[in-house]
Amino acid sequence: VELVESGGGLVQAGGSLRRACAPSGDTFSNYVMGWIRQVPGKEREFVAAIRWRDGSLVYADSVKGRFTISRDNAKRTVYLQMNSLKPEDTAVYYCAARSGAIVTSRLFYKYWGQGTQVTVSS
Repeated sequence: VELVESGGGLVQAGGSLRRACAPSGDTFSNYVMGWIRQVPGKEREFVAAIRWRDGSLVYADSVKGRFTISRDNAKRTVYLQMNSLKPEDTAVYYCAARSGAIVTSRLFYKYWGQGTQVTVSS
C-alpha cells in the first residue's frame, strides 16, 4: 500500500491547516487510516485514526476538539483538518495505515507515507 500525502506547511498560532492522504490499491476500504506526528528527538505520537469501512474515529486527547479526521470515499482520500493550531503541534505529520482494528499505538501501523512538516509559529 502506498500512501501519498499532501498539505501542511507553515501557519501562525490559532490558524488552520489540512493534510490529505490517498492510499493506493483496491482494498483501502479494509484499512484503518491514522495520522501520527513526530517532533525531532521524540517518539512518534498518535494523533487520530479512522476506520474506512464504518467511519469509527479516535483522537489523542491533545487534539480533541481541534483536529478532525475524515474520509471521502469518492476521492479515496483521508483528511486531517487541524484548527486552533498551537506551537506545540509543530511536527512532521505522517499518514499511516493498517488492516484490522482501530488502534492508537503507532507500533501497529504497517504502512507509512513520506511525512510532511507542519510548523506553527507563535
